[in-house]
Amino acid sequence: MTMKKSTTLPSALFVAALVAIDQFIKLLIVKNYAVAVNSQRSYFTFRIGSFKIFSLTHIRNNGAGWSILGGKTVFLIVFTVIILAAILVYAVVRRKKITTLEQISLCMIVAGGVGNLIDRCRMLIEGTDVFSGVIDYIRLDFMNFPVFNFADCCVTFGALLFCIYVVADEVKASKKPKKPTEEPETADE
Repeated sequence: MTMKKSTTLPSALFVAALVAIDQFIKLLIVKNYAVAVNSQRSYFTFRIGSFKIFSLTHIRNNGAGWSILGGKTVFLIVFTVIILAAILVYAVVRRKKITTLEQISLCMIVAGGVGNLIDRCRMLIEGTDVFSGVIDYIRLDFMNFPVFNFADCCVTFGALLFCIYVVADEVKASKKPKKPTEEPETADE
C-alpha cells in the first residue's frame, strides 16, 4: 500500500463541506421532526426485507457518546477545542510529510468535532429550547447502540482511517532495511 504525500487536497474546503452537510441535516431534523423522548419515536425506518437496519429519530444529547458527561457542556467545549488544536499542531508539524490518507482522516475528525462543537456552543449562546443539546438522529435498529449523527460518523471513520494509516506506516517502516548501528568501543583494561 503506497501512500503518496498530498499536496492538492483542499483540506479546509473538505472540512467546511462536511461541517455544512452535518449542520444542514441537523437543521432539517430540527425543522421537521419533534424531539423524541428516549428515541422511542421513529420517523423513518430503513429495512432490508423485514430486517430493520436504522431509524430516523430526533433526540438531544447534552453529553458526549452514551450521554457520558451529561450537562458538562463547558468542559466538552474546552476538551473539543484542545483536541482540535492538537490536531492542527500535528498537521502543521507534519505538513511536508502528511499523506493523503492521513490528511483525509484528520479532516474527518476535525469536521465531526466542529459539527458537534457548533451544537454545544449554540446551547450556551442561544440558551433556547430549540438547541438544547447535540442533535442526534440515527438509531441502529439491529443492536442496542446510542443514537448518533453525521458528525459522530465523521469522527469515527476519521479515527478508523487514521488507525489504518498508523498501522500501514508501521508495517512499511518495519519492512525497510535497518541501518547498521555502531557499537560503542570498549576500553581494554
